Amino acid sequence: MNNFFKIGERGSTVGTEVRAGITTFLAMAYIIAVNPALLSAAGIPVGAAVTSTCFAAGIMTILMGLFANRPLACASGMGINAVVAFSLTAAAGGDWMVAMAVIFLEGLIILALVLCGLREAIMEAVPVSLRHAIAVGLGIFIALLGLINGGIVVNDDSTLITFGSVYNPVFLVGIISVVVTFALYVFKIKGYILWGIIIAAVAGVPLGVTPMPTGIVQLPDFTTFMAPFQTAADGSGMAIVKVFVNPTLLVFVFSIMLSDFFDTMGTAVAVGKQGDFLDEDGNVEDIRKILIVDSLAASVGGLFGASSCTTFVESASGAADGGRTGLTSVVTGVIFLLAAFFSPLVSMIAAPATCGALVMVGFLMMNVVSDIDFSNPLDGIPAFMTIIGIPLTYSIATGIGLGFITYTLMAVCTGNASKVKPLTWLVDIAFLISFLIA
Repeated sequence: MNNFFKIGERGSTVGTEVRAGITTFLAMAYIIAVNPALLSAAGIPVGAAVTSTCFAAGIMTILMGLFANRPLACASGMGINAVVAFSLTAAAGGDWMVAMAVIFLEGLIILALVLCGLREAIMEAVPVSLRHAIAVGLGIFIALLGLINGGIVVNDDSTLITFGSVYNPVFLVGIISVVVTFALYVFKIKGYILWGIIIAAVAGVPLGVTPMPTGIVQLPDFTTFMAPFQTAADGSGMAIVKVFVNPTLLVFVFSIMLSDFFDTMGTAVAVGKQGDFLDEDGNVEDIRKILIVDSLAASVGGLFGASSCTTFVESASGAADGGRTGLTSVVTGVIFLLAAFFSPLVSMIAAPATCGALVMVGFLMMNVVSDIDFSNPLDGIPAFMTIIGIPLTYSIATGIGLGFITYTLMAVCTGNASKVKPLTWLVDIAFLISFLIA
């Protein structure tokens, strides 16, 4: 095991990897409840959505660990699952199986782009300043997700967001999670992120935030599996065939593909920063293997009826907790598979308990901001647009797109157009198209 995962070579231990795997799972566990709740709006049975969510995440996370040997976990991506539930299914005439066929196809297209080297080439075409900016923007985004989970940042009709109520039990659990996690970090307690989640979850019991389980075992429901190849709701043939005869659905294939394409780039940089697998130029080591699994995961998510499965930014919590190898991912994946049978117990880890873990990861990712030269407009302005674009648009892909386009504009304005690589121009065009058709 040590030789296969290179545990000692990367300065880790089996115990650390196991703990990091548990930490990553707990930081992601909310997806087991949230994804089925969203997909049920598309008409997918909740029990079947729980099964597909757990199995897609478990299988692809284990594959990520075995094939890429990096501490990255996969699960149904937030944002795309909402698109599937509220937009894509409607465009497919209310047929969620056709919607899953769109997801299946966009995953195959991304996989083809990886195998031909295009996706990796585009990542390498990203300027160094933007790579650093993506990490910083992701850090703020991750922290924002945590603060929202903890009820510390809430919606407001007048100001869009505002400070939550200190009398709200969710807020109290979120604050406990943050304070405990940071305190344990200061005192250098091993596994401080995991302990922060556990202590906050326990504190949430008397406050009514941590739900008591309604049972222990829930048998899997596999009715959504092979959704793209099931007969469409109108009985006209296989669901996947209907995608090719509907121009609107083909547009969805392109737009979702672009989101998947760049979300993973940002996530890989973020986790690579915490997991110590970025080189001095900000390139992600073993990126090709990571992208192959991630692209396949998107397709498998559609095949299983779980929406697009993607590399989760919450993986950074496990990397921050010491995870350095694929063993972390294998542990996370195995727990996801077990969760398909014990989902009532998993639901006890409420989102507010993970607030501190995500805020801590955001803090840890801030140190790279000093590597950005803000005195140089060509580096500083695109970096700034990326940093604010990711959290303020609530979209990794959109933030990256704003950074790409701004970089090209600044290069032209500063007389450095020759520095813009041909692939960067192509990415700019793709983003402009996606913004216009969104």
